[in-house]
Amino acid sequence: MKFTKMHGCGNDYVYVNCFDEKVNDPENLSIRISDRHKGIGADGLILILPTPNADAFMQLYNADGSSDTMCGNGIRCVAKYVYEHGLVPSDRRTLKIDTPVGMRELELTVDDKTGKVSLVRVNMGKGTATTKIPEDITVHGTPLNFVGINVGNDHAVYFLDENPAIADIHKWPDSKFSSEGVYFETHERFPKRINSEFIEVISRNEINMRVYERGSGETMACGTGATASAFAGVVSGRLDRDVLVHLRGGDLRIHVDDEDTCFMTGPAVEVFNGEIEV
Repeated sequence: MKFTKMHGCGNDYVYVNCFDEKVNDPENLSIRISDRHKGIGADGLILILPTPNADAFMQLYNADGSSDTMCGNGIRCVAKYVYEHGLVPSDRRTLKIDTPVGMRELELTVDDKTGKVSLVRVNMGKGTATTKIPEDITVHGTPLNFVGINVGNDHAVYFLDENPAIADIHKWPDSKFSSEGVYFETHERFPKRINSEFIEVISRNEINMRVYERGSGETMACGTGATASAFAGVVSGRLDRDVLVHLRGGDLRIHVDDEDTCFMTGPAVEVFNGEIEV
């Protein structure tokens, strides 16, 4: 099976072009290839599938084999792949990628000299608050509060200025963050598990974010998480509608318009192509 390794701000996935390839057991394949010691190494598997309704359909599997509905960094990479690998005409600058939670429109920034996509802007759809703002919760014995947001998948956003017990979470070593992150992901409040973002507000237009993703653990970036965090800041009155999000793997820009539609702009990088026995 041929594959392409890509990342958006360090959030890396293995991409398979299912216009040409067939994947029979994506859940187990995702577990196998995501292993960073015995596999290719990734946060999961993304299948690029043909569909009559759009330029491609994106199907995501996490590192633990569970399927998911949306990935902001992943969909930017799908757009880059579709364009650079000739699945659409070279004069196109807008794409439609379908997902399990609906169609997404994307705008490409292309270097006319190299023909390579450098940035992708994604219409992420409307953000929705799924809890009262904020909602109290006790995680592993620690009283906290969060803002619940849906942007195609569900997120719990923890603003650190309101959660002094974890105010230094951005400084936690990876081992501690991973061991504690499980309690956030699998809390009984979230029967389907949850993506958790931990936000340091720098100004009304800038935040730092650390993320523990459902099914993959800590990742270098999460595009839906950055979108959810910016939207949570808007609806809670902390942030303006244009937000620069600093993640461990790079920066994303989020714009929330007056109708609460969210737009995400960020890079997409192809790392290498390869072939693996399946």
